[in-house]
Amino acid sequence: MKIWAHRGCSQRYPENTQLAFEKAMELENLEGIELDIQMTKDGEVVVIHDERVDRTTEGIGFVRDYSLVQLKRLHIYADLAPSQSILTMEEVFDLTEKTLRMGMKLNIELKTRNLLEKGIEEKIVEMVRRRGLQRQIVYSSFYALSLERILELEPQAEIGILDSRVSDCLFKAKGCGASALHPFWREMDLPRERIEGYTVRAWLSGHLYPEKPTGTKLNLKTLEEQGITDVFLNEPEIYL
Repeated sequence: MKIWAHRGCSQRYPENTQLAFEKAMELENLEGIELDIQMTKDGEVVVIHDERVDRTTEGIGFVRDYSLVQLKRLHIYADLAPSQSILTMEEVFDLTEKTLRMGMKLNIELKTRNLLEKGIEEKIVEMVRRRGLQRQIVYSSFYALSLERILELEPQAEIGILDSRVSDCLFKAKGCGASALHPFWREMDLPRERIEGYTVRAWLSGHLYPEKPTGTKLNLKTLEEQGITDVFLNEPEIYL
């Protein structure tokens, strides 16, 4: 089973922050880091999960209504560590590039379900290509047309289609050309033989910083028997 850090080490540190990513890069045998991208009002690609800034910062409103300068003024509380800020994707590449060249991967989820970030596919593909990191990147999205656009721009790109049920992932994959299925871990509603040949990266939800760790661990053997090959975990450090 391959282990990914979901939004970095996001159980013990604020998600999608430099701190969470740095802690993830310290882990041996980590397959990669998963993160989320959106675009600002002035066309900058930033790393944040929610469409709104309310949950993770002291700000209010949609990411798309902020300029990069305005977003950078917001703080992400990090307990005893210094407050974090919303990162640009360029900053993340600066932070992770050395580790990526050593074999780690990034799963970049495009938050494009509502077609609000027109042009984000072109921007992220150009960034990756300019740094020569194509083989270290997995692109994912719930929105199949966004992934279809990625493949038009970068035919050799690895893409993973997101949905809740693995059956819905499989249906969408056949339309957009995805080579990987990214279902919710509790929604494996197909027998293993139906998804053979696909990489199956299952995602989990809940228990993000500052919630306290649950102290429990998944039985990865059971998930593997269902055909899951990789898992996105908020607390990868307890599995590696």
